[in-house]
Amino acid sequence: GARRRDILMQFLIEAATLSAVGGGIGIAGGWAMAYLISQVDTGDIPLNAVVTPDIVILAISVSVFIGLASGVYPAMRAASLNPIDALHYG
Repeated sequence: GARRRDILMQFLIEAATLSAVGGGIGIAGGWAMAYLISQVDTGDIPLNAVVTPDIVILAISVSVFIGLASGVYPAMRAASLNPIDALHYG
């Protein structure tokens, strides 16, 4: 008995959550790589790999935006399906 809006929101929230988690994993990997790069002796070449809060906020924002943008079409399609047809084609 869910309304079309409820189904649409469920799909969009799922897309945003998955994107935020993926972005968080990517940021953790970026921090680890920045640390490893900063430990490498580059001689006279200055190499400073830094992950700033601005970069973290930007990365999460872009990740969630892309997740929402890519989740809109499947959400709209799922919300417009007849429940009987959706169960039938499973």
